[in-house]
Amino acid sequence: MSLLKSRLRRLTLLFFAAFAGVAGFAGMSAAEAKTETAIFAGGCFWCVESDFDHVPGVLETLSGYTGGTLENPTYRDVTAGGSGHYEAVKITFDPAKTSYATLVDIFWRSVNPTDAGGQFCDRGASYATAIFATTDEQKTIAEMSKQDLDTSGKLEAAIVTPILPATEFYAAEDYHQDYYQKNPIRYNFYRTSCRRDASVEALWGDEAHRGITEH
Repeated sequence: MSLLKSRLRRLTLLFFAAFAGVAGFAGMSAAEAKTETAIFAGGCFWCVESDFDHVPGVLETLSGYTGGTLENPTYRDVTAGGSGHYEAVKITFDPAKTSYATLVDIFWRSVNPTDAGGQFCDRGASYATAIFATTDEQKTIAEMSKQDLDTSGKLEAAIVTPILPATEFYAAEDYHQDYYQKNPIRYNFYRTSCRRDASVEALWGDEAHRGITEH
């Protein structure tokens, strides 16, 4: 399944690259065929990757590390603390099928953005939430979304998730990529025992996991 998914992703990206090159012949500009990138930290990157793989318009997800100062960090470096890096996921999406604002909205409702100490059973700075904006426009969209949620009264506590400028993103080790597909039994046990879904549902009610087709 993981190999098939990887091949499908590559074919999809190749299609869009080729489409961008010939878009003019179809009466469309190359800009209309481009892809965009979103970077979210939401605790365990296995779970964030799984969630966003099930969002329409998302073409690819990549687990990794970002936000810190250590070059080429390993999983051990990041989880040991002190590197400054978050576990994060780089998301490639088709803006013709979904918007960045929609992805931010989905992100909020798949995590606990009021928890500054980590996420669910995973504690520590590397498991905290963050949004890494790749452009000024993304920064504005994320900040407005955060403000709207804070003033809406949907959550009892304030959102503590920072909106940060995107920095160097380092891909995680191969065994972390598509972990939920490579090791479904271990993944599902972890996700259930960590009470990730139960906690999100308790926090967000019927808005929990909105926009995710399954996870």
